[in-house]
Amino acid sequence: MENKNVELNKTDVLDNGPFYHGTKADLHIGDLLTAGYRSNYKPEVIMNHIYFTALGPTVAGLAAALANGDGHERIYIVEPTGSFENDPNVTDKKFPGNPTRSYRSQAPLKVVGEVTDWVRLTPEEVHQWREKIANIKGEIIN
Repeated sequence: MENKNVELNKTDVLDNGPFYHGTKADLHIGDLLTAGYRSNYKPEVIMNHIYFTALGPTVAGLAAALANGDGHERIYIVEPTGSFENDPNVTDKKFPGNPTRSYRSQAPLKVVGEVTDWVRLTPEEVHQWREKIANIKGEIIN
């Protein structure tokens, strides 16, 4: 019998970009986003990777809304400067495949542009997302 549960290898990258990163940091073209900051979802965890998506402003906008800090929500268009892999926090270990087209890298991401026009979440939607995330069981795969 054929195994229908095909797992993606972490080197099976599904996208060539463009890629997006949501944050509250005020950055400029040419700046680098790096790993080593606290997780937006579990602040006791220092992240070994920088995360990004190819799904566009929908996913990156959610990340920006949930990001730490007091700045304005921003979505940057980014280019990986090194190798990257499917984000295991939302891929095979939790969801089949990579439905959010999310990736991570230990190498910096270079800011190459900014998306300035996207539909932002309402405060109520942000609150609902924070509650959902607080109720998620399991550890961050770092």
